Amino acid sequence: MPITVAALRETAAGERRVAITPEVAKKLRGKSLRVLLEHGAGEAAGFPDDSYAEVDFADAAGVLAQADLLACVLPPDDSVWPQLREGAIVVGQLRPYGAAARIVAMGKRRLTAFALELLPRTTRAQAMDVLSSQAAVAGYRAMLIAAEAAPKFFPMLTTAAGTIRPSRVLVIGAGVAGLQAIATARRLGAQTEGYDVRPETREQVESLGAKFLELGVSAAGSGGYARELSAEERAAQQQALAEHLKAVDVIVTTAAVPGRPSPKILTAAMVDGMKPGALIVDLAAEGGGNCELTRPGERVEHHGVVILGPLNLPAGAPLHASEMIARNIYNFVELLVQGEALAPDFNDELVAKSCVTRNGEPHFQG
Repeated sequence: MPITVAALRETAAGERRVAITPEVAKKLRGKSLRVLLEHGAGEAAGFPDDSYAEVDFADAAGVLAQADLLACVLPPDDSVWPQLREGAIVVGQLRPYGAAARIVAMGKRRLTAFALELLPRTTRAQAMDVLSSQAAVAGYRAMLIAAEAAPKFFPMLTTAAGTIRPSRVLVIGAGVAGLQAIATARRLGAQTEGYDVRPETREQVESLGAKFLELGVSAAGSGGYARELSAEERAAQQQALAEHLKAVDVIVTTAAVPGRPSPKILTAAMVDGMKPGALIVDLAAEGGGNCELTRPGERVEHHGVVILGPLNLPAGAPLHASEMIARNIYNFVELLVQGEALAPDFNDELVAKSCVTRNGEPHFQG
């Protein structure tokens, strides 16, 4: 019997992505794997059932009973684990931090589970890097949300009624999401700056045509993330940043580290110093936000400054976001398939470091 790679319709609130797209289903079939989907799994992402060729469909219970490997965008509902066939493999964004109950539930079914957000940030892992692919979507959408919500035009406009000056936009955090936000702001014609405590990001920010904001604080870290600032460094950063923010129209913050609370970069006092009509879009809202005043999923107005804390931004562009994450999943699944069997090689760093449970035994400390 061929290996059955399956996916359910995602059930997280507001989630519209799908883990297996028609393109990836075709690639899996090309490797002689059977693809099994829940009816309507891709519909919210723009992929109706009839867009999939040579794919089997069943209800959720039927999918779980037959899946050798279950691919998911986000962790499925807790009711899924007891229904999944014992010894199956699960691949996706499993959000393992602080998820002890989920790990126990997977253990009871002797599942081998891989959380792709745990992949090391290496060159070889780039094709599987779900954090990067989905951050690119989030950065793009965050800036579109900013442009829509701002009370000013982004570009300079010369009209019969006079010249409209461009908005001053600052992006805090020059990771994948931040760089995509910077690129989008530039395309929209804003006067754009980027800031990051990692000095090596200057070249990337400037390559996009934006100005790098220099605040005199460096916090180069490991694994592509910034190290935590000391109290003195944080005070110096905040003082210099607070002064600069007085002239900024739009701020998009993107500083987040998986499994940790988002660093607080914008204090309430900084917001107090901003001009009325200014806007903050806090892309790190899911981790509590980079702004002290952010409320995840809500709109806050503070002394004329609006703070938005949008959640799960990639789900708002489900077609392309699904295409990207499905390719990430496919590239990882290739590591697990040996001939006609699922045989993860735990000597492979990518396999070992992304593993959450192995045959039901916990394999993750976090």
